[in-house]
Amino acid sequence: MKIVLLVVGKTDAGPWDDAFKTYSDRLAHYVQFETEVIPDVKKGKNLSVAQQKEREGESIISAMQAGDCCILLDERGKSFTSAGFAAYIAKKMTSAPRRIVFVIGGPYGFSRAVYDAVPERISLSEMTFSHQMIRPIFAEQLYRAMTILRNEPYHHE
Repeated sequence: MKIVLLVVGKTDAGPWDDAFKTYSDRLAHYVQFETEVIPDVKKGKNLSVAQQKEREGESIISAMQAGDCCILLDERGKSFTSAGFAAYIAKKMTSAPRRIVFVIGGPYGFSRAVYDAVPERISLSEMTFSHQMIRPIFAEQLYRAMTILRNEPYHHE
């Protein structure tokens, strides 16, 4: 089983990248975890928001593989406690055929085509975070879920 974080665009190096790397490295103890980066849309400044979302959406959909269990990270998605997210991950890991792919959209969100292609959505918060911040937040919550599933002392109720 592999868990993939599919993201649009690179982030600037710095403390957020360092935090993401810390939790990505920790995850290697529990599960195959990787990040796939979809390049920013070329000449995006010359496009309308709708056009940019559409192009990003095409790239997101083309990055998905047959058999993937895809989940959008979206503030309007289903919310979980950390323990609830751990149970959700455990269920996905036993039912997903190959890869569980969590998707972070571009700065304007997802296109209609992506929402149509991937109906499952979860929320890490009702608030909006920068793309630099959400990556380590997600990685930490995934790491926390893995420690919960193994009854390790990282998470405290």
